[in-house]
Amino acid sequence: MAGTSNLEALRDALDFLPRHLSESATHARLATACEALGLPTPPPEEEGTKYHRALASFAALPDSALAGVARRLLAAGSLPAEQRNNVENALWALSAWSPIPARVRRELARDLHLPDLVHDAVRFTRVLDELWVLDDDPLGAVFGDGQRSLRGRIDRHVYRNPGDWTTEQLFEQLGAFTAPDARFGAFLERLASGDLSCDEPAQRAFVEAVNPHLRTAGVELRETGERDGYPVFNLVAIRSHRGRPKNLIFASVGKKPDLRFRDAVDNDVEIVGNPDGVLIYDRPIGGEGLRWRDLQTWWRETRGLDSDEEAKRSLYNRLLACLPATSPPQRYLFQQYYRVHSSRVQELPALVPEVWLHWDPHTAEVRGKDALLRFRMDFLLLLPQRQRIVLEVDGKHHYAAEDGRADPGIYARTVRGDRELKLSGYEVYRFGAAELADEERAGTVVETFFRDLYRTTGLAIA
Repeated sequence: MAGTSNLEALRDALDFLPRHLSESATHARLATACEALGLPTPPPEEEGTKYHRALASFAALPDSALAGVARRLLAAGSLPAEQRNNVENALWALSAWSPIPARVRRELARDLHLPDLVHDAVRFTRVLDELWVLDDDPLGAVFGDGQRSLRGRIDRHVYRNPGDWTTEQLFEQLGAFTAPDARFGAFLERLASGDLSCDEPAQRAFVEAVNPHLRTAGVELRETGERDGYPVFNLVAIRSHRGRPKNLIFASVGKKPDLRFRDAVDNDVEIVGNPDGVLIYDRPIGGEGLRWRDLQTWWRETRGLDSDEEAKRSLYNRLLACLPATSPPQRYLFQQYYRVHSSRVQELPALVPEVWLHWDPHTAEVRGKDALLRFRMDFLLLLPQRQRIVLEVDGKHHYAAEDGRADPGIYARTVRGDRELKLSGYEVYRFGAAELADEERAGTVVETFFRDLYRTTGLAIA
C-alpha cells in the first residue's frame, strides 16, 4: 500500500480539481463530469454553488481512489503543463522507481550529439511538451515576443542556430538533471521512441549510447514490444543483489573450511583450525564492487608486505594455488583473465576463485547433499551497483555419473542450483570445459566473454 504521506501529496496536487470542475462544467453537467473522473456524485444543485458541490465530491473521495482519478485526469490532456507535471510527479511517487543519479544523467547527456536527437523540430517539440514546462514566461508571451520563455530559447539555440547548445545545456534548461527519476526515465523512453525519429537505426543508436551509463545505475532501456512498426523501449531495472556483502570466504585449499560464527550479532566468522586454508575478506564492499586493487590493498596490509608489487604477485599465486590441479580449464580461465586485462586489471572487478556461499556439515548430514546444491562457486565477480556474477566451469561431473554416462538427475540438480542462485540475485554464466581446454583457446574465449560482459553491464574498459 502506498505511504500515507505520498497519498497526501497526491491529494494536495489534485486540490485544484474542484475549481477546475466548477469552471468547466455547468450545474447540470457537474455530476456527469465528476463521475467521468471517478469522483463521487456531488450534492444536488440546490445545496450549493458549483464550486462547493465539486469540493464536497472531492472531499468524499477515498484515498484508495486518488490514483485512478489522477490517471483519468491526465488522460484527458486538458491540464496546463505545470499542473500536469505536479500531478504526474505525485502519482509516480506512489511507485518505486530506480534512482538515476545526477552524475549518470549528466555524463549520459555529454555523450549525446544534439543534432542526432532533433530529427524534426515539430516532433521534438511535441516530445518536450509532453514532459516539460516550456512556456515558463507567461508575461513575456503577453507583453513581449515570447523569446524569453524556454520554448523561445529552444527555438533560437536548438532549431534556428544549431550548435549553440549541447545536449547537456538543453537538459540543464529543461531541468532534467534534477527532475524526479520517473520523469527522467519517461523522457529517455520518448527520446528512444519511433515517434521521434521515425528511423529504427537511429532508435537503436540512441539506446546503445545511453545504456552503458544507465547500467551503472542498475537500469537500462530494453526493447519490450512494437508500435506502428517501430520497436518500443522501456526503462527496466537490471536484476541486482540488494544486500551488501558482509563476508567473502574464498580460496580454500584442500578440505572444506571449518567455519563458525564468533559473534552472530556482528556477523563475525571464525576459521576453526588451519586458518591459512581459507581467506576471508571482511572489509566493506561499496557501490563500486570489489576491484583487484581493493583485494590487493587488503592482502598487503593484512600480511604486512612491503610493496604493491610483492602483494600483487603473492596474492595472485595464493589464489591460483586454490584452484584444483585436476581442472586445467578452471586454472586457464583464471590465468587468462589476468593476462588479457594486464595492467588494467587494477580497476576491474577481482575474479575471486572458490567462493563459499554456505557450508554447514550438520545440514548435509541431516538433510542430505541436496541441502547444499550450490554451496561453492568456481568464481565470483562483485560489480558496481551490487551486481553479482557467478562463473562456473563445467566438467563431466555436472551432467554425468562416475562411469561417464549422462545422468539426468545430476543435470537436474545443477540447473536447480542455478535457479536458486538467480532468484537470489546472482547472474550465472557457465563455460564448458572443452572451451577452455588449452591456453590459446581459453585466451580467446575469456577475452570475448569479458569484453561483452563488461559492455552489457556498463563497466567501461579503457
